[in-house]
Amino acid sequence: MADITAAMVKDLREKTGAGMMDCKSALGETKGDMEAAVDWLRKKGLSKAAKKAGRVAAEGLIGLASAGGKGAVVEVNSETDFVARNEHFQSFVTKVAELALSAGGDVEKLAKMPYPGTSLDVDGQLKHLVATVGENMTLRRTVAFDATPGVVATYVHNQTAPGLGRIGVLVSLKSTGNAEALAAVGRKVAMHVASTNPLALKPEQVDPAAIEREKAIFADQARASGKPENIIAKMVEGRMRKFYEEVVLLQQSFIMDPEKTVEAFVKAAEKDVGAPISVEGFVRYALGEGIQKEETDFAAEVAAAAKG
Repeated sequence: MADITAAMVKDLREKTGAGMMDCKSALGETKGDMEAAVDWLRKKGLSKAAKKAGRVAAEGLIGLASAGGKGAVVEVNSETDFVARNEHFQSFVTKVAELALSAGGDVEKLAKMPYPGTSLDVDGQLKHLVATVGENMTLRRTVAFDATPGVVATYVHNQTAPGLGRIGVLVSLKSTGNAEALAAVGRKVAMHVASTNPLALKPEQVDPAAIEREKAIFADQARASGKPENIIAKMVEGRMRKFYEEVVLLQQSFIMDPEKTVEAFVKAAEKDVGAPISVEGFVRYALGEGIQKEETDFAAEVAAAAKG
């Protein structure tokens, strides 16, 4: 029989979240083969992480980090919003956001990066957290910007803890001007993005399918009024200009000064920054958006549990 050390048992427990004695039994049954031991535990239904993996995780936290002209945002999901108040979960999301600065927006690369202070990678540490907290969790997505020279401004709406919340925004601004003044401009634009949720930075970046859908709706509305086709074309053109003003960031009316567009606000800020400013991009993450959540009948669940 292979010599099963305490370190081996500890390593298997970190990987699976199973109990110490179960881990020792698994290693004994598999003659110390770590991967085979993981499979043994899963087959026995003793791997907590494996049990949780199929459950929908649509809560959690958005995490942001910025440093040296770079910025990153991540979404880490859990099953309940209660976990978002767990200090271990918050610490994990904070560290992952910091690691994301070097991941270039690649979530798979981020998952394989070494997790600080452990022998695990990010994915391994997440599995350990699943076993510890008792809920399914997923590292869902990430985006990173490099605005050098310039800044990547961040904003978290309804902040849960520093850099953590349910809505997170990055705005990338390139400029050789004063970094502190530029960051203040970027934060205001980021707050605007959080409020208005624009579809794109510029008109040419709007999804062509969305443009065609809007044109079709406008054209049908105009035809219903009995207008001739040449008039309809002009009406659609005018309506599309209004559409872009509603959904394109640079053309939107700035929430802090409605008399100006966002583009005009940024242009006016160049005086304080001391150099031209180019808005390079933005991203807005809202927690759980796009995830199909399970609809549950709590009363029915309680009744079922009462029946045993």
